[in-house]
Amino acid sequence: MENTPIFFADGENPKMIEAFKKAQETFKYFWRELSWEYRRIIPGLDVACVKLAFTQEIDGETVVEHMWINDVNFDGETIYGVLVNQPSELTNVNNGDEVQIPINQISDWLFAIGGKTYGAFTIQAMRSEMSDDEREDHDEAWGLDFGDFNDILVVNEQKEKPENLIEHPMSKNMKDSLIDFVKNNPEEVTAQDELGYTFLHREAVAGNLTSVEILLESGADKNVKTASGKTALDFAKQLNWEHLIPVL
Repeated sequence: MENTPIFFADGENPKMIEAFKKAQETFKYFWRELSWEYRRIIPGLDVACVKLAFTQEIDGETVVEHMWINDVNFDGETIYGVLVNQPSELTNVNNGDEVQIPINQISDWLFAIGGKTYGAFTIQAMRSEMSDDEREDHDEAWGLDFGDFNDILVVNEQKEKPENLIEHPMSKNMKDSLIDFVKNNPEEVTAQDELGYTFLHREAVAGNLTSVEILLESGADKNVKTASGKTALDFAKQLNWEHLIPVL
């Protein structure tokens, strides 16, 4: 990622700094999962939230608080959502506020399928320092199975189907319906939203190879730029979706 991680508070535990780094490197998998969740008729996720570093200058000092948001959206550069924590020191945001924060301020992400968690790097760093009983109480409070803190998964069925790290199974399974959709709605291939994003931009941000290939075959122009000057390839490179780069 070209964006360097935002500074984190001095004295942060090295385990936490490592967790922040891993969360930033793997956030693309969170967004890929959520991009499909938004298309599912029956929801597949129990929970999907992102933890971000919020900052404010207070009495000449930069105060950092890491807080969770949900109703997450992402355009390849900025994360949007609703704050679900009440800050303890910051006064510039409140629980329930709609926020937009740059991608380099991610400190964690978490989604759960069937009660089993993916991501949650900072939570696992904290769990690694708890006793078995504390971990049990912690997991019960969340109502989720966090599993082994030394073995953090980022995609569903990662062990059974390592190919899921490359492409989301729904991207492949929805191939025919996308082909039909594009045939019946050809204008969708060239349409740009108010920020200049095309269908191709969105699929590139989410790392969906099959969708990207279908859109290109259907005449999508890969040189179209968003209002901020980004092509689909720029997003693929920025998010390190290696399998998309040769195609774009």
